[in-house]
Amino acid sequence: MMGSWIEHAILWHVYPLGFVGAEREARARDGVVHRLGHLTSWLDYAVDLGVSGLLLGPIFASSTHGYDTIDYFRVDPRLGDDADFDAFVSAARTRGLRIILDGVFNHVGSDYPAFQRALAGGPGSPEAHWFKLTWPAARSAGELPDYATFEGHRHLVALNHDDPGVADHVVAVMRHWLSRGVSGWRLDAAYAVPRAFWSKVLPRVRADFPEAYFVGEVIHGDYAGFVRETGIDAVTQYELWKAIWSSLNDGNLFELAWALKRHDAMLETFVPQTFIGNHDVTRIASQLHDERHLAHALVVLMTSGGTPSIYAGDEQRFHGIKEHRVGGDDAIRPAFPKKPADLALFGWPTYRLHQQLIGLRRRHPWLHRARSRVITINRSDLLLETSYGADRLWVVLNLADAGIVRTIETEADRLAGDIELSHKGGATDVSVPPHGWGILGRRNEARAADADMS
Repeated sequence: MMGSWIEHAILWHVYPLGFVGAEREARARDGVVHRLGHLTSWLDYAVDLGVSGLLLGPIFASSTHGYDTIDYFRVDPRLGDDADFDAFVSAARTRGLRIILDGVFNHVGSDYPAFQRALAGGPGSPEAHWFKLTWPAARSAGELPDYATFEGHRHLVALNHDDPGVADHVVAVMRHWLSRGVSGWRLDAAYAVPRAFWSKVLPRVRADFPEAYFVGEVIHGDYAGFVRETGIDAVTQYELWKAIWSSLNDGNLFELAWALKRHDAMLETFVPQTFIGNHDVTRIASQLHDERHLAHALVVLMTSGGTPSIYAGDEQRFHGIKEHRVGGDDAIRPAFPKKPADLALFGWPTYRLHQQLIGLRRRHPWLHRARSRVITINRSDLLLETSYGADRLWVVLNLADAGIVRTIETEADRLAGDIELSHKGGATDVSVPPHGWGILGRRNEARAADADMS
């Protein structure tokens, strides 16, 4: 089973092709361009942020955006070569950072060599069984078959997951890169792959790499059932992501409370991968109607159970809107400057907020499996107790234009947030300013934490 390292993991999610400013199409540039060093130069920034690993988007040779793979065993030449990858892994390891790769195993690009050979060789060709091809009944010379795609995109060719050769290939790819030093896999479009496929493939990989972590991209549905039937460690928690920004925008924290209740039920069987931004969605700073509530979103992420990730740039308050058109991902997948010092000044206060809350989470590793209990809730304010076993914190959110006072029935002190406290009779009154928030711990624990930070 996966290693205990994931219980302490906080991930920095990077889309490499965008990060390094690669060309939109691979054919626009001949030869290898050694750009992975650009990402390597940001590893100290990631360490200073407080993360313990990198969740990378596609790095394998592809025709365009990385999700149209043409060679699973070769680094995309727009990023570099094997030597660049090995240097990157070594640099990350030296800094204590683990790497999770993006495995696009539901489909391949239409330029994938095996697919082209299948088209040329006809229905009797060895690799024709790798794909879901429908050949014309009376096939004439040069007439091509119809084929299954990923969600109707003709340049994304669905694999036939019932074919043993496809399973063998995916196992070989996973083993290859795990042996090269990565620690796990994000399984792209895992929901589109038959569940039985994962249940056959993953045990074969785990036999050689028992500490490997596997998280499947699942947008909606029965998350717990998917984990149970596939053997995957976790899925992407889109339910919580949506509830966070939607409840903040609507000023309706009952939606968040309901989502946290469902989230707690998932934690009974698995630990979801949590986020407030990724490479496929509008950035959180653009998603929120009131940017004062960006801190509230981050507080919920960092105090809820799960394996949290921060999408690179969100920690600098980057903006970007996802659009459903050709090039509609460009705004959320921008190139990063040569070095962190070249970032705009306006983003650094958000970076420091991330440092503070990531640091708090790392000092409370039990938050990985924490449950959230509502103590007091109104439409625009919420007081939660977050706990696991004997450990607990309190989180208070206020979305209103007026301040509030809420009571915790024990003596607690501030761990983070702009709040004022008063203690009486063993209880704590918490004064929260308009659009404010706070995190509290038991009085002795909070004092010990302050001493550790001084």
